[in-house]
Amino acid sequence: MEFEDVRKPDIKKPIIIAAMQDMGNVGSIVVNFINKSLGTAEFRNVSSTRPSFVYDKGGYIDIPEEKWQFRFAKDFIVFGGGRGQPQDNQELNELCQEVINVAKQYDAKFIYTVGGYHTTRHFGKSPTTYVTTTSQELLKLVQKLGIETTPTESVITGFNGLILGYAKLNRINGIGLYGELLEPRIPQYRSAKTILETLEKLTYQKLGDLRELEIKAEAIENKFQSDD
Repeated sequence: MEFEDVRKPDIKKPIIIAAMQDMGNVGSIVVNFINKSLGTAEFRNVSSTRPSFVYDKGGYIDIPEEKWQFRFAKDFIVFGGGRGQPQDNQELNELCQEVINVAKQYDAKFIYTVGGYHTTRHFGKSPTTYVTTTSQELLKLVQKLGIETTPTESVITGFNGLILGYAKLNRINGIGLYGELLEPRIPQYRSAKTILETLEKLTYQKLGDLRELEIKAEAIENKFQSDD
C-alpha cells in the first residue's frame, strides 16, 4: 500500500469513524454522508498497489484506482467510504493498522465502524441498527441507552469487523453499528439512516439532515417497483 500526507490537521482527541464499502453499500453511504455534511477536509490518503479486479472495457482492460482518504473536521476523523475494500488479507490488515496508527497519533479515544447486517426479518421501512462493542463495560453503557445489541453470535468479516479487533488489541474503545438489510446488492439508504441516528445518540453529535437519505431510499424503492 502507498500512503501520502496532504496536510497535518490541528485536531486532538477526535472521534474516529472508519468504514468501507460492504453489503448494501452501507459503510460507504454513511461515511460519504458524514464527509459531505460536516465538510471534512482530506489530510492523508491510502492507495492499493494490488488491484483486486480489472475492468474489461470491451477488448482491453483498465486497472481501477483503489484509493481511500482520511478526512477531518472539528472533533472527528473520518476514514474510508469510496468503492470497495482490499480483498488481499495483508492489505486489509495494513489498513486496519494504519487507522490505529492515526488514532494513536491524534490521541483518539474511540473508534466507530458501521456496516450492513443481513437478516431475513421483514422490517418494512424501519430497519434496526444492532451494536457490538469491544468490552463488556462498553456493552453495559450501550444497553443503558436503550440501543439494541447484536442478537446472536456471528463472525464479522472485512474491514468493518476487523477494525474492532485492532481497536481492542490496542486498548482503544470501539463500537460497531450494523443496520438491518434484506437485499445486499441494492444501496440501503434506510439502513444507513438508522445507523446515523444511533451514531448521533452515542456521540451526542448532530451529523446532518437525514431526510436526504429517506428521499434516496424512496427513489430506490420506486425504481424497483416500476421495474416489476
